[in-house]
Amino acid sequence: MLKSLLLTSAVGASLMFAAPSADAKIEDALANICAIVKADDKGELRKKMKKVQSDYSIKLRDYYDGITCGGNSLIRLAILNNAVEAGTLLVKKMPKKHLSKPEADGKTLQAWIAEQGLDTNAVAQVVADRI
Repeated sequence: MLKSLLLTSAVGASLMFAAPSADAKIEDALANICAIVKADDKGELRKKMKKVQSDYSIKLRDYYDGITCGGNSLIRLAILNNAVEAGTLLVKKMPKKHLSKPEADGKTLQAWIAEQGLDTNAVAQVVADRI
């Protein structure tokens, strides 16, 4: 009993110290993703997403909510910058139900698109088709 308690404590303590460094490494790996989306560089975005997935075993849906670019999500950034290639890739990689969820400001993508008057944007059309 005492051995298992000590082992559990040791594992818990080691995880406590490992987690912040892993988060920092993921943040470093995702550091320029906003610039990549803004530049509409689909190839670089695909490489970045693949590297993060292979290195840290996390997919876009796992870190999407944690990234903001000037207060906007990655898909909103793509719509605002008319980044059709990158925006289309992001929309296709996200699960449909995630696209319908409210974002940090409480608005869904569709509600935000309608509010901004961006219904004719190519990425907004892809979002509408996917949902």
